Amino acid sequence: MASARLGCDLEQSHVICTPAAAAVIKTYSPNLMVHPLMREHHTAGPDDTPRHIADRIIALLPRLHVLVIGPGLGRDELMQDTVAHVIGAARERGLGLVLDADALQAVGREPGLVQGYARAVITPNVVEFKRLAEALGVQVQEGEEGTKELARRLAGPVVVRKGAADVVCDERGRCVRVDARGGLKRSGGQGDTLTGTIATLMAWKKGYTEGLWGGEDKDGKEKENKMSEDDMMVAAAVGGCVITRECARRAFSKKGRSMQASDLTDEVHASFLAVFPGIDGE
Repeated sequence: MASARLGCDLEQSHVICTPAAAAVIKTYSPNLMVHPLMREHHTAGPDDTPRHIADRIIALLPRLHVLVIGPGLGRDELMQDTVAHVIGAARERGLGLVLDADALQAVGREPGLVQGYARAVITPNVVEFKRLAEALGVQVQEGEEGTKELARRLAGPVVVRKGAADVVCDERGRCVRVDARGGLKRSGGQGDTLTGTIATLMAWKKGYTEGLWGGEDKDGKEKENKMSEDDMMVAAAVGGCVITRECARRAFSKKGRSMQASDLTDEVHASFLAVFPGIDGE
């Protein structure tokens, strides 16, 4: 929902889930395109192998600008094996990936899923970071050093280490510490707002690199793309962190201790305009 509220539209706001979850998810918004294609082992039919299930999902990939995997995924073995196939297919197509929550379980088991892929962002919290660090032989450290080393070992993906301050690092050793003010309460599921906002910014990155917007400046001269794709990946991750923190700040100021993760969704647009004033021509 955060992705849709930030600006993704019908051809981008797809949700792939299990049949049991589909009806509930559809009630969130009539604008979501819900695909009940995933299967858990206890509901799978005889032909529902990971490869067979993944093929139906992979058929949707040409319609997407970026793919988020993790929120609501769970640790069911069939689900985990299915997403491993989907990640591989997304890489083959050069599709942007944002991996969070239980998708990081798959990465911890098989780091090669994302190693060497520069169009991916992973967003581990403290516990998830520790697991990934152990899987890759990284000494867990506070601050930037551990995050920088994990990004170096992955040799491609941008790493967003969530915490009191978010740390964003890429394989080149560049790190950005995001300590903008947020809410005084951390709600479970708040990370879904982060993945959604990063995904939308990555989708816009794709449009920008493909020349979708503004080929000429106000003087009629052709604009030059002054940012590399690597720079834009880091910028998308940092932008998502700042917007999410502003969402949390606004939601907490209204709801206080009663704040839920879903309250952040209502603050996405206003937070975006606060972080990037004038971007919508206002």
